[in-house]
Amino acid sequence: MSAYLFALIFGYLFGSFPSGFVVGRCHGVNLLKEGSGNIGATNAVRVLGKKWGVVVLLLDALKGGLAVVFGFQVAKYFGASEQHVINAGVLAAIFAVIGHNFPVWLNFKGGKGIAVSAGIMIALFPPLVFISGLAVWLALFFGTRYVSIASLGSAVALPTAAFALYFFGHGEGFLGQCDLVRAAIAGLMGVLAIWRHKPNIERLLAGTEKRFDRKTKKPTHV
Repeated sequence: MSAYLFALIFGYLFGSFPSGFVVGRCHGVNLLKEGSGNIGATNAVRVLGKKWGVVVLLLDALKGGLAVVFGFQVAKYFGASEQHVINAGVLAAIFAVIGHNFPVWLNFKGGKGIAVSAGIMIALFPPLVFISGLAVWLALFFGTRYVSIASLGSAVALPTAAFALYFFGHGEGFLGQCDLVRAAIAGLMGVLAIWRHKPNIERLLAGTEKRFDRKTKKPTHV
């Protein structure tokens, strides 16, 4: 129980680090008041430019991966069994996404969880799961130029690949096996990501969602 408690608390703390907000403020910009008002990588690209948007993307993915690794290590420190080690990593992953989406430091106004989920997938699943989600994201993004459609597609592809490996996977490595606990968390993260994209879905249905473009105006410095 101590390992799970540490994984929960520190998973949230890792996830709640507001990468986009911090990078924006380093440039004198408040991302909560610019563009879409979101602190995620997409809005960072639009407001700060491609280079710093990529930095935000990598930082968000890193904190998701680190949360899982911390969960693993703290469970090992307490002498937990292999399954409990995996469970601690899963618990840290859940709360890393929650922390990213609802950071206490910003009055619970966070991102949508795609980048942090990517980092979690790299740390928690066989490579095929992450690669499947990435391939779908790239195909949909370059095919439509809608980040929201690409993100929604990957939110479906990731748990689909995880459950496929649960039912059909064998062994370790690229085509490794995925246990039910990890497949379930992939499904939960996918549902949460889709729910966080509800405004985007509404705009897509209304035909008002904006395609991705480069930043078009100078941000307001604060």
